[in-house]
Amino acid sequence: MSKENDGRPPVPGYDETQVQETKHMAPSPVGTGEGGTGDEKPPKKGSGRVVLASVLGGVIGAVAIVAILFGFGLVKTGLKTSTSGTSPTQNITINADTEDATVAEAVAAKTVPSVASVYVTTSSSSSLGSGVILDTDGNILTNYHVIDGAEEISVTIEGQSYTATVVGSDESSDLAVIKADLEGATVTPIEVGDSSSLVMGQWVMAIGSPYGLEQSVSTGIVSALYRSTMMQSTSGNTIYTNLIQTDAAINPGNSGGALVDSEGKLVGINTLIESESGSSAGIGFAIPSNYAIEVANTIISGKQVVHPYIGLTMQTVTSSLAQRYGLGASSGAYVVEVTSGSPADTAGIKSGDIITAVDGESITSADGMILAIRSKNVGDTVSVTFVRDGKEQTVQVTLGSDESLQAEQQQDQNSNSGSSIFGYGLGNGLGGNGSSSNGLGSSR
Repeated sequence: MSKENDGRPPVPGYDETQVQETKHMAPSPVGTGEGGTGDEKPPKKGSGRVVLASVLGGVIGAVAIVAILFGFGLVKTGLKTSTSGTSPTQNITINADTEDATVAEAVAAKTVPSVASVYVTTSSSSSLGSGVILDTDGNILTNYHVIDGAEEISVTIEGQSYTATVVGSDESSDLAVIKADLEGATVTPIEVGDSSSLVMGQWVMAIGSPYGLEQSVSTGIVSALYRSTMMQSTSGNTIYTNLIQTDAAINPGNSGGALVDSEGKLVGINTLIESESGSSAGIGFAIPSNYAIEVANTIISGKQVVHPYIGLTMQTVTSSLAQRYGLGASSGAYVVEVTSGSPADTAGIKSGDIITAVDGESITSADGMILAIRSKNVGDTVSVTFVRDGKEQTVQVTLGSDESLQAEQQQDQNSNSGSSIFGYGLGNGLGGNGSSSNGLGSSR
């Protein structure tokens, strides 16, 4: 995976792997306050009305705020009427409850010792990330992109530095386990929570080393659940499903760190940010702890991490392609190839079919089909709806394991000097590259 433009947050001074997803966002206002560019134009005639409107707006806004506080019982007022004919006066008391800071203090005290800073040296650069201590043996869970290409790894735990080695990794889920040589030292494993019990609005804390500032914390809430996205890079795409979205500040260097709840229990591994600038914009994503710990335990046990597999090579259908080739649908995932003996083949899906839905959820692209499959588990049975010869059909597909596919891909990569010939990396769950190019031919 490319370290130059793979969507991950960069680390100034460390040239960390990029993992941020850039979205088209409205530009910030220019020329307002201290953040202006110096290109501010003088006000046009009549601008005095604008200033007046601003003042009135402030007054009206203040009245509105007080009215809202009244409505919620946060403002109590005692109205006194003057008997001497003067105007009545008000005694206003604001009873607004503040956030209990002791919760954040207690959570930080409990969890900070269980989060390590991870320093990585590659053949061309150095990078920094974070990691979560899993046990007293020194096993540490982090992101794959943090240790990708590592030649040397060291970790800092409570101010002490230790050398570390890679136990194993799963590029497809962007997770890895490294092991620190503790040399007899004692460490504090993190307490693991249940990420499936998270709800929107729940308090959380992010812990890591943003910009190299070790053992830093930030607080926020769970903004949303079950977010899915795909990060593009020069070596392929990494697929993320069922992510936790949070507004707790996540910055370069936080990757691989902990997202914990109000009891100091691990609920996520901080992984992505969505930002136009590369810094926190209040939109961060974490891999749920239930899945991350499952992957970590598989790696530590020496077993291979597997993913759901359907066995398709597909491309995105557009209206122009549909018109050009006379397809039966204007959007969806066009089946370029079906792997012989795969779950899709067994279910009767054929080359030329256009997949339009999985379990009733609309599929409008090859990427969407990949995300839909990867959000399932090995052994799940899914309903796949497709159009063939202008007619809609639905079949049941029992998803298999991509273990043999991974072995095949690794073999292909080794014979091609490590370059990926599958656009979505190892374990994409399809069996092909899912290319979204403008042609309809397979790009294998």
